[in-house]
Amino acid sequence: MGEPAFKPDVFQAVADPTRRRLLTLLADKEMPIAAISDCFPISRSAVNKHLHVLLDAGLLHSRRIGRETRYRLRPEPLAQLKDWLAFFDQYWDDKLALLKQYVESENE
Repeated sequence: MGEPAFKPDVFQAVADPTRRRLLTLLADKEMPIAAISDCFPISRSAVNKHLHVLLDAGLLHSRRIGRETRYRLRPEPLAQLKDWLAFFDQYWDDKLALLKQYVESENE
């Protein structure tokens, strides 16, 4: 099996709601795929595919313990999302300032 032609980035990996739920689930604990699959209404094969997208994007760490692979969140790549979203903070600040002005002017 060769290297995949498509390697997802962090943005593509978190675009899917199931993968976002996986990240939340694995944030505080390391879990094997059997336990992870029990938390989702999809097949184990589908969960495995989602896990591999997250692994390829660098968002998960996996390790073998005997015959079992366990997964855990690697939060460092999420900084890319934070940095990108920080650019848009200026727009929120502007909108909040305008809202504050409007509310204060209505109360006068």
